[in-house]
Amino acid sequence: MTFPIKITVNGKSHETEVDPRTLLVHFLREDCQLTGTHVGCDTSNCGACTVLLNGEAVKSCTVLTVQATNQEVQTVEGLAPPDGPYTPIQEGFRQEHGLQCGYCTPGMLMAGTALLNEIDNPSEEQIREHLEGNLCRCTGYEMIVRSIQWAAENPDGIPVEIGEGS
Repeated sequence: MTFPIKITVNGKSHETEVDPRTLLVHFLREDCQLTGTHVGCDTSNCGACTVLLNGEAVKSCTVLTVQATNQEVQTVEGLAPPDGPYTPIQEGFRQEHGLQCGYCTPGMLMAGTALLNEIDNPSEEQIREHLEGNLCRCTGYEMIVRSIQWAAENPDGIPVEIGEGS
């Protein structure tokens, strides 16, 4: 049995039918071919699958695709165009070295984006609180927190084209 859905992902409308048990993370990766959203645990423990659902950070491994019908989803691929400038949060991660292996990065970027959409200049405590549930095994979070602080302090970012710089 399948259910019809209509969902907007990164500004693009998708109308299709899905198994009602399909998790949003699998729909994004398999049906939409948006593999930036990572599957880390499938149990809502790691945050690697964090996306924005109507602007709110959610772990897409806990959302059924049918629950997202008639809603807007933004993935890490929707932050900036492939040939466009980085968003402030992406530039912050670049400037402050907020990633190492990169596996948690999409979830951290989306959680940080949701925070900055809610609070213009969050404190370190607010950043750390907002990142709870997003795990990183590499950085110890210091550089991730600094990356989000950089984005808050530089809301216009630096107009560096992707591929330029270090």
